[in-house]
Amino acid sequence: MSDSFAMSSLFGDSLHIKGSDGKKTDVSTDSHLNNKVVLVYFSAHWCPPCRGFTPSLGEFYNTMQSKGQVPFEVVFASSDRDEGAFNEYYNEMPFASMPFSNRAGKEKLAAKFGVSGIPMLVVLDTDGTVLSKKGRNLVASDPQGLNFPWKPKTMTEELGTDFVGQGGTAVNKSSFDGKFVGIYFSAHWCPPCRQFTPKLVDFYNKRKELGHDDFEIIFASSDKDKGQFDEYFGEMPWLALPFQDARKEALSNRFDVEGIPFFVILDPERNVITTSARNAIMSDPNGLKFPYYPDPVENLSNGVESYGFDINAKPALVVLMENGDDSDQADAKEALLPFGTRLAKEKKDSADGPELLFFYAFEPSGMASQVRSLCKLPAVEKSGDDPVMILLNIPDKGGFYKSDATEVTTATVQAFVEGFQAGSLERQQLGK
Repeated sequence: MSDSFAMSSLFGDSLHIKGSDGKKTDVSTDSHLNNKVVLVYFSAHWCPPCRGFTPSLGEFYNTMQSKGQVPFEVVFASSDRDEGAFNEYYNEMPFASMPFSNRAGKEKLAAKFGVSGIPMLVVLDTDGTVLSKKGRNLVASDPQGLNFPWKPKTMTEELGTDFVGQGGTAVNKSSFDGKFVGIYFSAHWCPPCRQFTPKLVDFYNKRKELGHDDFEIIFASSDKDKGQFDEYFGEMPWLALPFQDARKEALSNRFDVEGIPFFVILDPERNVITTSARNAIMSDPNGLKFPYYPDPVENLSNGVESYGFDINAKPALVVLMENGDDSDQADAKEALLPFGTRLAKEKKDSADGPELLFFYAFEPSGMASQVRSLCKLPAVEKSGDDPVMILLNIPDKGGFYKSDATEVTTATVQAFVEGFQAGSLERQQLGK
């Protein structure tokens, strides 16, 4: 473990572990987890999928401990409704657990990792870095831990080297080295995909016709058979992963693709520019804003995503200044920019994205009014009303925080952000 990181900052000072007799004892978190990969298991006895997965996780744990190749631990973070249910459930587990009494710590941990459903298994490296939030899938697909601890590949490694061109020709990645790359998750059986594909073809061909040879697209198919794949790919002028290539599933997991069509754009160094490229192209079919680098501070009226991450899935600082003077609004955005830029840059290569998203609302749009309503704020009445700084943390069961500041300056934004990071702000609950 690095000198600057302590596992106790995540799990609290002590953990329960099982002795050789199966009885529960308490140990120091830092001494027990020092230099170990940690799997955080969010689960509960009342949850049938959890009870279905727990025996598999127990078998995996025992298998890996018997091998002793990679020091690791599983830590159970309980969502049980009372201590009796927790004790009954924990009796079935061979690994460590946060004490049930540490409810606040468990809730904070769940919010940190964006837990919206259980069972969920988060894989942490020895320094607390998230290796994967899909540990449940990894255990199921690799029960012997042959690839444990499943350290993620770089984007370049994940993408691979060999692709298919029109007519089934083999194409090497060198054909698009130094170019922007779009990864298009789609399928012939999907009506929205078939609606979007011709628009994407027009976009792609138009760039070629204008002499822009800086962009390639790779089709990642969810078609159900090779015939559908061939027919659909025949409509496309770009490259594809071979049908049923394992890279498609790996890339889907990397980008959390839950529905199609889904379109990602990577820069020439294979950093993610946006995972919302479909929306970008629909609103900019002539590619005037290509390659769609997100603004570190987004206009809430344009939507709820920044850097491809949704305000519903990540904490977001929002400045409401609907009827403000133009100069004051410009100053407020200028105050937000350094924070949005810095936090985005720190996580440029991370699938988790920035710790915070940043938005402003400078006109009384429906989105701004909705935020005011959810936060139980008064409607805007007149020009010159004081700005309002809100920090939404919807993943934390609909929590939010309100700044007391009446001005948006670098100092007030910094104080608000630091207060959130330190956990010193008063949490409030969003209404309906």
